[in-house]
Amino acid sequence: MFIDLATVALMGSLQGLLLAVVLWTSTGGYAGVARTSLRIRAGALAIEAASLGILGLFGQLHDPYAIVLSNLLILVAYAATVWALRMLLGARQRHGVVLTASVSCALVMTWFSVASPNANARALAVSVAIMLDLLLMLTPLLADVRWGASLARRSLLLILAASMLVMGWRIVELMQVNLTQAGLLAPSLTNTVYVLLWSIQPLFTSIGFLLIYNETIQHDLHQLARIDPLTGVSNRLAIDEATAQLLAQADRQRQSLGVLMLDADHFKGVNDRFGHSGGDKVLQALVCSIRATLRDGDVIGRIGGEEFVVLSPGTDMDSALMLGERIRDMVESMPQLIDGHMLKLTVSVGVAVAAPAERDGTAVLQRADKALYAAKRAGRNCVMAATASKEDGNPLPA
Repeated sequence: MFIDLATVALMGSLQGLLLAVVLWTSTGGYAGVARTSLRIRAGALAIEAASLGILGLFGQLHDPYAIVLSNLLILVAYAATVWALRMLLGARQRHGVVLTASVSCALVMTWFSVASPNANARALAVSVAIMLDLLLMLTPLLADVRWGASLARRSLLLILAASMLVMGWRIVELMQVNLTQAGLLAPSLTNTVYVLLWSIQPLFTSIGFLLIYNETIQHDLHQLARIDPLTGVSNRLAIDEATAQLLAQADRQRQSLGVLMLDADHFKGVNDRFGHSGGDKVLQALVCSIRATLRDGDVIGRIGGEEFVVLSPGTDMDSALMLGERIRDMVESMPQLIDGHMLKLTVSVGVAVAAPAERDGTAVLQRADKALYAAKRAGRNCVMAATASKEDGNPLPA
C-alpha cells in the first residue's frame, strides 16, 4: 500500500513556503555574502514550494502545461540553490553550465510534454538536469572535506549525497520502466521515495544552509574582532594570539622568532599639523611601507596609536636587526604627500628575539617594547636590540 503522493507533495509545498519565510527573516541582522546566499536559497524554496503545489494538484489538473510549469519551477529552484550554496562556500560559480543544462532540459521537457508526449523522456531530462545541479553543489563540499570540513558542511554533504543516490536510482528506473500518464504520482516504490525526498529535502538542506550561514558569520565576526579598522592589520588581540601560535611553532621547529616593536616618531606633531584625518592617512601609508619589506609569513599588527608590531618567524637577532633597518630606511626614504604637503616620517624600532624553547609571548613583547623606548631615548630614527639583561638595548646606527 503506497502513500498518497499528491497529499505528500502538497504538505511539502506548505513546508517549503514556511521554511522560505524562516530563512528570509533569519538574515535581518547580518549584511554580507552569507545573507545574500541565504536569501537566494529562501527564494529557491518558495519556487520549489510552488512546483510541489502544482505537482500535488496534478491529479485534478490533468494539464500538460501544468507539468511543464512544475518542472520549469523545479529547475529554476535547483539552479538558484546551486548559485546560493557555491556563493556561501566561496566556490567558483558555474552559471554557464547550469544555464546550458537548464535551458536544454526545459526545451526537451517541453517537447515531450506538449508536442510529443513521452513521460519517460520528460522525466529523464529533468532528472539528469537535477543530478548535474546536485553534483555542482556537492563538489565544493567534497573539496572542503579533504581539508577538514566542519560538521555543518559534512551534514549538508550527506544530505546531497543521499539525494544524488535517489536521483540515480530514479534515472536507472526511467531507462527500464515506462511511466504511466500519472507520472510522479503513479504508485511505485521509486516514486514514493522520490516524492518523499523531494518533500523533506528542503527541510534538511535548509538546516544545512543555516548551520553554514551561522558558521560563516562566526568566522567573519572572529576576523573582524582581530582586525584594526583603520589600517587593516592585526589588532592587539590578534597579535597576542599570533605570538602564542608562532612561539609554539618555533618550539616545534626549533627556530627563533623575531619581534619588532615600531613607533612613528613625533606623531603628535603630525596630528597637530594635519588633524586626525591627516594622521590616519599617515598611519595607512606607514603600514604600506612596512608591508613592502616583509615576507609572506611575517605578521604585522597595530597595538595602539602609532605603535606597531612585526612578528618574523625563523629570524635570529642579526636578521631581525636587518629587517628593522630595512623598515626604518624604507619609511625615511618615502616622504608622504598629506593634504598637499610633503611629510618626511621616521620610525624608532626595538628588536627582541624569542629562543626556540621560549613560550612567554608577553615577555618577548615587553623586551621589544623596552628596546623601542631605548631607541627613542637614543634620539629616535634608529633600531635598538634588546640586550641579554632584558633591561636595555644596544642601538644600531641609522
